[in-house]
Amino acid sequence: MDMQNDQMSRRRASGRTSQAHFSAAEARGPIIDQEGREIPQSPFRGTQDFRGFQFDFATANPFGNLTRDQRVARLEALAKLLDVAFILPGTKVRYGIDGIIGLIPVVGDIIATALSLWLVREARALGAPWHVTARMLGNVVIQGTVGTVPLAGDAFDVLYRANMRNARILRRWLETQPH
Repeated sequence: MDMQNDQMSRRRASGRTSQAHFSAAEARGPIIDQEGREIPQSPFRGTQDFRGFQFDFATANPFGNLTRDQRVARLEALAKLLDVAFILPGTKVRYGIDGIIGLIPVVGDIIATALSLWLVREARALGAPWHVTARMLGNVVIQGTVGTVPLAGDAFDVLYRANMRNARILRRWLETQPH
């Protein structure tokens, strides 16, 4: 009993809960991740040099290999994040990051407008014609210019939701197009 108390007091004093010390060579058995799945053996495990490993920065593009539907889903998710991600407590008013960023005078409105313009650029990359992108740009211009007015512009940003409108415009146009 005294030996157990002595070990527990040593653990508390050192701040560690385990006294086990062993090297990687002594570790045996599979490596398990947090969900309980076995991690497969890596070809680099146990080696100190990575001569066989290379990364091609020229062709690596995390956004380039998405399908059209995946890109549209990403645009709609971003539009929701920018315009309706949160609910004002005690009300049914929804706002997004666009409304929060817009509270920062001048710089916030520029950043919010730039994010909205990125959505328009992605729509153009998806093949949206000039009349669709012109309507989308009109929404961005309205929100960007009215949003610069202190307080009233911030309320307008929250209620106008240009990004959700643009996502809806793009979705309607895409539904008329063949895959």
